[in-house]
Parts: sequence; C-alpha cells; structure tokens
Amino acid sequence: MTRALDDAVELLDRSLAYARITLADVAPTHLDRSTPCTAWTLRALLAHMEDALDAFTEAAAGVVGVGGVDPPPPTSTRVDALREKACALLAAWTRAAAAPAGCSHPGPVAVGDAGLGGPLLVAAAALEITVHAWDVGQATGTRGQLPEDLARGLLAVAGVVVDPADRGVRFAPVRPVADDATYAAQLLAFVGRDLAGPPSALSGEPGARGRVPS
Repeated sequence: MTRALDDAVELLDRSLAYARITLADVAPTHLDRSTPCTAWTLRALLAHMEDALDAFTEAAAGVVGVGGVDPPPPTSTRVDALREKACALLAAWTRAAAAPAGCSHPGPVAVGDAGLGGPLLVAAAALEITVHAWDVGQATGTRGQLPEDLARGLLAVAGVVVDPADRGVRFAPVRPVADDATYAAQLLAFVGRDLAGPPSALSGEPGARGRVPS
C-alpha cells in the first residue's frame, strides 16, 4: 500500500520477534505472579495480549470488533496460542501491505467510533506487543534487554498514541529518566514502567475493544 505501512509492518515484525523471546521463558509456575500491569497477574496479562492480537488482526480487514478471526490450530497452552496468533497478525498485515492499490480495505481502520490510519495502528500494535513482552520478562524474572533499535523506533510512536488523558487510566505518569538514558529506558519510562523499583504501571481490564488495546 504505502512506504509508511511497509515500515510499520517491519516494526511489528521486530516487536513480535522480541515477544517470542520473552514468551519462551513462561512456565506454568509463573502464571500467578504479579506484573508491571498492577491489576493483572501474568495469567491475566497473557489473556489480554491474546485479545489484543485478535483485535489487531481484525483491523487488517478494516475494522476492529466486527467480524471474526480464524481460530489458531489447537494448542496446549496460552503461550502456544499467542505464538500462533502473532503469526496470523503479521501475515494479515503483510498481505495488506503487499496488496495493490484498491485491492485492500480503503481508508482508516474503524476502531469503535474513531478511525486510525493503517500505519499508525500497526505501529501501535508494535508498541503494545513490545511493552507487554517486557512486562512478561519482568514477571518471569528473565528481564531480557529490550533491543535498542526497536525501542528507538517505538519512541516516536508512543508520543503519538499515548494521550495525556490516558495517564492514570491506561498508563502511569511518565517516570524520570537520565539525560543519557538508553532508548529502551526512555521508552519504558515514557509508558510509566519503573525500572528501579516494584511494578507500577498500566492499569485496566483485559479484553477491552473499541479502542487501541494497551
């Protein structure tokens, strides 16, 4: 479709690669642990991530919340389901990006009563997936490093999609960060993650539709 959508899909691909690494460390004994999403255990966070992947995959057809997503093959765990849905998400938007003009859904994606351009929505998906993948790593204790090139690409996205009205609802306030902080530290501080202390960040309920998930 456009160079902007191609770039957003590439960012999404890198976010999913990072998520696969953190999800590989999830064990059944971790599921009741707390996460940086203060209202959620890891079990609840994984459920939210699955719902978000469904919503972003639906969006490739032009609308979130209407129509269905083909179910993934049967899996034995939620992590397996997340892997399958991540593949479906990337495939859906790769097809959308490759479609000739006029052969894919036109205009912005309908998200509830709002409309978001495809590139912005895909970039928002990359942000969502990356931040929650980091949350998963905090919950499992692996605390893997967020790639600098990925964090750098997502910083500009976060500045667009995180509205001040979201603070205290979907995101905690911006946290202080050193002038020479890495891109990863800057991104995590912007979305309210506490790198130095106990988890205190995003709040909300899994499964919310009609807006970009968080």
